[in-house]
Amino acid sequence: MISFGQANKVPVFESGKDGYKSFRIPAVIKLPNHDLLAFCEGRVNSSSDFGNIDIVMKRSSDNGNTWSSIIVLANYDSLQAGNPAPVVDITNPKFPQGKIYLFYNTGNNFESEVTKGFGVREVWYISSTDNGLTWSKGVNITTQTHRPNQPKVNPLYNFKEDWRSYANTPGHALQITKGLYKGRIFVPANHSMGAPKNHFEEYYAHAFYSDDHGKTFKLTESVNVAGSNESTAAEISNNGIMLNARNQQGDIKSRILAISHNGGVHWDTTYFDKQLPDPVCEGSILNIGFKNNKHLLAFCNAADTKNRNNLTLRISYDEGMTWKKNIVIDNAIDPKMMSNNSAYSDIVLMNNNNIGILYEKDDYSKIVFTVMDWQKN
Repeated sequence: MISFGQANKVPVFESGKDGYKSFRIPAVIKLPNHDLLAFCEGRVNSSSDFGNIDIVMKRSSDNGNTWSSIIVLANYDSLQAGNPAPVVDITNPKFPQGKIYLFYNTGNNFESEVTKGFGVREVWYISSTDNGLTWSKGVNITTQTHRPNQPKVNPLYNFKEDWRSYANTPGHALQITKGLYKGRIFVPANHSMGAPKNHFEEYYAHAFYSDDHGKTFKLTESVNVAGSNESTAAEISNNGIMLNARNQQGDIKSRILAISHNGGVHWDTTYFDKQLPDPVCEGSILNIGFKNNKHLLAFCNAADTKNRNNLTLRISYDEGMTWKKNIVIDNAIDPKMMSNNSAYSDIVLMNNNNIGILYEKDDYSKIVFTVMDWQKN
């Protein structure tokens, strides 16, 4: 039973504690045994997006009311390990209790330098078959999921397309539950292609996926919208995937939607959804049920066109065509706190009535967890 009150926001990661100056980029999943795992970047020396950054985790066995001590899962020495994207594979008969995959990126330079061709971002995963108590060694899947033209850095990278910057979702990844592609592990991502352009026009959203429980991976088609960036995905009917991306150009302050009807391999339709305002920030989409042959969807982001503020949970009963229910999770009234009151977030289905929200709060000073009864609100 969920014992949360609506206003109860439990600090999970707090800047300046556990040996880290800052925590950013939250992700959360629920395990088959009902434990919650919360992940984020632990930034050792500063809040900078590049530097000595680890991927860290905490566990809750009481629906998010309390959390364990911190555990370091990925450490790239003094360089960057980031963008945690967890998902539980519940379709592999070898692991009837589920197998967790945690996808992440490593980098050896600032993003601005990588986009100029100085450095490389790689793609890895670790896995766990005991509900996250122990984890495998890192598996490098860069050559399957990335197209970096970096022969001087690594002779294996010799592709025609010159992808440079690269980042997973951030937030949870997806496993398809119905239809032709049932069991597919699907990880939204984005990349820059070629040299930097004006207004971030070199960025494109894409995804990678596995149909054999993580043995091999393939790339999807890129979303044909220049500036499409950090992305998140949900399953829809008719073997479909909805990809929901940030518009890095910032000229249109709303989310970019891409629709596929072959499990995300190709994108049939792309458009800006004016129902989903966004200040150029991350968002999270989640399947929360299935009714009348349609998936119920939840979406959470900083629903503001100027500031990272007004964190809002939206519910769609028609697979994202409309969002009938809108619930404000956190909204700063004080102008001093409006710029970064509530930024990145991830959401998790607790039960039929409750959605958990793990999000950055108060100018990135903490990552907190709260639970919302979306049926009542």
